[in-house]
Amino acid sequence: MYELLATLTLIIHFLFIIFVIFGGLLFFIKPWTLYFHVPAFLYGVYIEFTQSVCPLTYLENYLLTKANLATYSTTFIQNYLYAIIYPINLTKEIQISLGIALLIINGIIYGFIVKRK
Repeated sequence: MYELLATLTLIIHFLFIIFVIFGGLLFFIKPWTLYFHVPAFLYGVYIEFTQSVCPLTYLENYLLTKANLATYSTTFIQNYLYAIIYPINLTKEIQISLGIALLIINGIIYGFIVKRK
């Protein structure tokens, strides 16, 4: 049960990351989503530039510990989602580069939003 909850948390974590990167595009479908995207985007930038740890990581680790596991046992989860969220060679420089990329991507998206308005 705990492994399932940990896996669900990892999937939510992955979806949150996708939302932080591309969630501004949802404006073109539902403009009210910006009320959720702006804080999520700012939080994502904060996490990348300060090398902080997302609370979902702590929850995942807690649930895995409760399941008496060191890592996920599902091959797809371990090989793909986990590797995307927690890259092996993640350095401070790479995280700063990811933060800059996040700013650029969302700057472009928000530029289109402002231009459309």
